[in-house]
Amino acid sequence: MEQTTFLVLMALALVGTGVVAGILAGLLGVGGGIVMVPVLYYVFGVFDVDQDVRIHMAVGTSLAAMIPTSIRSALAHRRKGAVDMELFRSWLPAILIGAIAGSVLAPHASSEVLRAVFAGFALLVAVNMIVGNERFKLGSELPRRIWQRISATLIGGISVMMGIGGGTFTVPYLSLFGYPIHRAVATAANIGVLIAIPGAIGFCLGGIGVDERPVWSLGYASLLGFALIVPATVIATPWGVALAHKLNPKWLRLAFALFLAITGLRMAWSLIS
Repeated sequence: MEQTTFLVLMALALVGTGVVAGILAGLLGVGGGIVMVPVLYYVFGVFDVDQDVRIHMAVGTSLAAMIPTSIRSALAHRRKGAVDMELFRSWLPAILIGAIAGSVLAPHASSEVLRAVFAGFALLVAVNMIVGNERFKLGSELPRRIWQRISATLIGGISVMMGIGGGTFTVPYLSLFGYPIHRAVATAANIGVLIAIPGAIGFCLGGIGVDERPVWSLGYASLLGFALIVPATVIATPWGVALAHKLNPKWLRLAFALFLAITGLRMAWSLIS
């Protein structure tokens, strides 16, 4: 395949990735990263990106693409006054410690480790979406500050390793302690900025000089992917929001949970096959 044809086809696939991520984010209220990573992983596979760097490229590109979208989302929530700034400031050091640790370690982890992390936690998210009960609570208030900070550190580190924003784990965690859902989503959006920036920097620096990366890459982040996914996601998210008011969200969540479960199982299978 000629390089020009290769780039055109990859560009179309990356735009499609952004559209899918945006629509599902609008439909289900999930972060784009939990969609982008598995889709990018398979897109890079179609274009024969080496298995040893494929998941690194998917995670790094996802984190880079999340920077402008997470900042946009965070500012929008702040303008509405929905962010719990006291909680945000309390969690900020722990989130940063976890995110920086993840951004240092994850780019140098093996493909097997990153695939195992994504597969395992994707399956947990899928199970929670299928059988989770929104009325189930562990308590009526958040635990002691030390346990919050331990949780925040883990959220930051695991999120970077998966290439996702903080909402996937922050919102369910806060909801388990009776925290208002809208305030949880708004606060998680701001936490996502703290995860995306150091995570993207770590993957960009960690992948410099590594062989087998696709063309137009800065470390483990695809510049072509960043340039095409971000606008596609921004444009497509309102489409998902509009569809959400026309379709049954219960079945949509189930369909997405099954997508995550299949993705997780396929990644897990790739580790043993």
